[in-house]
Amino acid sequence: MITVALVDDQALVRRAFSLMLSVEDDIELVGEAADGEAAVELARSAQPNIMLMDIEMPRMNGLDATRAVRAAAADTQVIILTTFDRDDYLFEALDAGAAGFLLKNCEPERLLEAIRTVADGGALLAPEVTRRVIEQAVQGGHRSPEPHPAVERLTERELDVLVALAQGLSNAEIAEALFVSEATVKTHVSSCLSKLGVRDRVQAVIFAFEHGLTKSHPKG
Repeated sequence: MITVALVDDQALVRRAFSLMLSVEDDIELVGEAADGEAAVELARSAQPNIMLMDIEMPRMNGLDATRAVRAAAADTQVIILTTFDRDDYLFEALDAGAAGFLLKNCEPERLLEAIRTVADGGALLAPEVTRRVIEQAVQGGHRSPEPHPAVERLTERELDVLVALAQGLSNAEIAEALFVSEATVKTHVSSCLSKLGVRDRVQAVIFAFEHGLTKSHPKG
C-alpha cells in the first residue's frame, strides 16, 4: 500500500484529490495539511511514502517545506503539484529534493502514475517541463558525438524505451507505443537505469539527450 499525504492551502483542492485517491486500491491517504509548516509536522508523524505538495502557501511555501520534509522524513518522497508553470519553481523544486513535478491541470492518470513511479523509487516530470530540465542540465556543456560505452549494454528494446522516456512519454504511453505491458516497460526502465548508472528517469532523459539518443539508435 502506498501512503500519501496532501498539502494544499485550498480545502476544495484537497477534497478533490482526496476523492480521486480514495478509489485506488493500492493508495491510502494518511493525512492533509494546509501550509508548509503543518506539512513538515505531518511528514514526521505519518511518515507517508509520498507527499503531494503545493508551492504557494502561507507560513512556509512548498519549496522550503520540501527541503524540510526531506530532512525530517528521509523516506518521504515529494511530488510538487502546482498551477504555476515557472522555470524557477521547477529547478528550485528539483534542487530541494522533489522527485516529481506536475501541473494541477494534468490528467488524473498522470498523477496516479507519478505517485506509483515515485513510490517505486523513480522520478517523473510533466512532459511539458521535461525539455526545460534537459536544456538546463546541459547548458554550458556539449553533446557527445559518440554514444556512451554504457549504451552498448542496452538491448534494442531498452533503447526504444529510453528514447520514449526522452520524449516525455509515461509508462502507459510507452506500453501502448511498443505493444507491451506496463510491467514490461517498468522492467526495461529499471534495466536502463542500472546499465546507464543513473539514479532516476530524469537523469536517464538527460543522458539520452547528452549522447544523441533522442532521435535514433546508435546501434541501428
